[in-house]
Amino acid sequence: MPVTSLSPDPAAPQPGQLIARGVCRLLKGHDFAPLEEFVPERGKRVDVMGLGPKGEIWVVECKSSRADYLSDSKWQGYLDWCDRFFWAVDQDFPVELLPEESGLIIADAYGGEILRMPDEQKLAAARRKVISRKFARDAARRLQALRDPRV
Repeated sequence: MPVTSLSPDPAAPQPGQLIARGVCRLLKGHDFAPLEEFVPERGKRVDVMGLGPKGEIWVVECKSSRADYLSDSKWQGYLDWCDRFFWAVDQDFPVELLPEESGLIIADAYGGEILRMPDEQKLAAARRKVISRKFARDAARRLQALRDPRV
């Protein structure tokens, strides 16, 4: 008799990953190059970073539930690494929890919509150069790893 598992498939995307996919599609629609799970510096990992056509940098933190949001104590450290900061949540998320000065994106696995655009806080030129280079190098490494996973 076959054994069936009641546990979820570990390879199946998690709710936050599905939101991130929709965010990436939204960013691409705004001519941004998105990169998921980007590490701007040791100890920080943003869900999605987008690099815009004029070099602007957006950070998007994806939250799948109230508990997910309340357990995130590091998000303010991401403000130093972007020109605009957004929260991305699904349509059932209690958005009144989110700081009003942050951007707001409603997203699902297939796309998203910007409901609130945050004020721009321009990065210093030196930091922009560092983060743009790291973004490009990380993206290139990921692409190469797909093409040649044994290296």
